[in-house]
Amino acid sequence: MRPVRPLAAALAEGTVVLDGGLSNQLADQGADLSGELWSARLLADAPEQITAAHAAYVRAGARVLITASYQAGFEGFARRGIGRARAARLLARSVELARAAGETVRDEVWVAASVGPYGAMLADGSEYRGRYGRTVEELTRFHRPRIEALAAAEPDVLALETVPDTDEAEALLAAARGSGVPVWLSYTVAGGRTRAGQPLAEAFALAAGDDQVVAVGVNCCAPSDADRAVAMAAELTGKPVVVYPNSGERWDAEARGHRGPATFDPSRVLVWQAAGARLVGGCCRVGPAAVAGIGVALAAPR
Repeated sequence: MRPVRPLAAALAEGTVVLDGGLSNQLADQGADLSGELWSARLLADAPEQITAAHAAYVRAGARVLITASYQAGFEGFARRGIGRARAARLLARSVELARAAGETVRDEVWVAASVGPYGAMLADGSEYRGRYGRTVEELTRFHRPRIEALAAAEPDVLALETVPDTDEAEALLAAARGSGVPVWLSYTVAGGRTRAGQPLAEAFALAAGDDQVVAVGVNCCAPSDADRAVAMAAELTGKPVVVYPNSGERWDAEARGHRGPATFDPSRVLVWQAAGARLVGGCCRVGPAAVAGIGVALAAPR
């Protein structure tokens, strides 16, 4: 394994390009994403598809790869008859697959182990609402075992992502404490608030004094909502900002499909960069072409 600098050191020197949506790339490759485990099912059934998806983003210029563990957890695997020992191996595999894809280029490539919210395990859309009726302590107990399993695989950073409310953010930070792996904290937001309705100032403040947090920001949101959040995150925390919104298309729950135009514009990263963003990429339905466009925008003379 080729050594890389700590991600925090790279962020102190400039902007690093993240990958895009893993699920849309897997779907484009023909992978079957049906079922509650979503892309995590492929860790057991078709790991080569995950490797290929990561490699597509590496070729597009991504230098941080987010693992296929967003919806992976001991509870979800147990519902498929997968015991804890094998589930832990599958969580480790998510890191190994991303690491292998990163080794295909000479550049430094960092692996971010995805830790999705409690609602992702429920697979009922509640990660976009939060407020599950669980205490911070209960959520901490839920998250800690899989964070420990992912940390044991030695990713470069834990991506505490698509966090819908401050209670879960507090729990995730507590669960990651002592893991020995730095984290980034990224909320899913709408209209200048968390999905649960809390002010972003309150949400970002949780990361302000936490030394384990190397970046804070937003993901899985409309690009326009990301515009509002980046400057606030930088100002309130003094930390590098991570930002990776969706394509901007609207999800129609009844029709089970996306509607409306995509509004993700790769050149928008220049606005985010000027406001303090140091990790930039895309989330749902943002593919390798858009990620390549981010690299082009960042490299253009100004």
